[in-house]
Amino acid sequence: MAETLRDILEAAARGVFPPADGRTTVVPQPSDRNAGVLSFTAHSVVFTDEDPGWVYDTLRGLDCDALSATMNPRFLAALMDRTGRTAETIDAVLVGSPLPGEPPPALRLKEIEDAGHPRIVYARRRREDVRAWAAEGGVLVVGRGVAGRLEVSVEVAQDVRHRGLGRLLVTAARHLVTEPLWAQVAPGNARSVRAFQAAGYRPVGAELLLSAMPRSAGCSGSRS
Repeated sequence: MAETLRDILEAAARGVFPPADGRTTVVPQPSDRNAGVLSFTAHSVVFTDEDPGWVYDTLRGLDCDALSATMNPRFLAALMDRTGRTAETIDAVLVGSPLPGEPPPALRLKEIEDAGHPRIVYARRRREDVRAWAAEGGVLVVGRGVAGRLEVSVEVAQDVRHRGLGRLLVTAARHLVTEPLWAQVAPGNARSVRAFQAAGYRPVGAELLLSAMPRSAGCSGSRS
């Protein structure tokens, strides 16, 4: 089994997942910014600097299916109390392979140089090395998030929705990078889930991040 969250994520991007054995792996959190739970098929990864023994003891104390224990509200509440962190939404996690050298979609993008742009300011609370591009009616943002993985998010103006712009933006993102590109989408945001899947992103699991930010900053819903 891989020893770090970064190892686990890199393997998942290649289609190599932890064994579907119903067990939980505990690894150190990759930075002070992020702790949380990543759930694959029949295997969970808890990334935290808390005592692994406490994690396993708490999970054993739950009266629930072991396959879903790490996403059980009682465990998550205990983990938040233990760490003093706040919870964000449980997101679907998808990954897309880079498409360098292939013809990009017919979409005119202009990089946003203004560091004070609201979407860039928002992204920098969660990610490093943030870059953003504007298209007519939308914004595309890429930056390094959990364990240094490259993450993408988009914003589409209300008056141009239902025209496929979100799909074009997240497809364009794959042409701008040379490594796997990750996305976190609230499962209830079916429109975004469909857009990412139509753009070739593959669902790999579910994730909940525990944020050290104040609740007013951390409770903002999906990161897409």
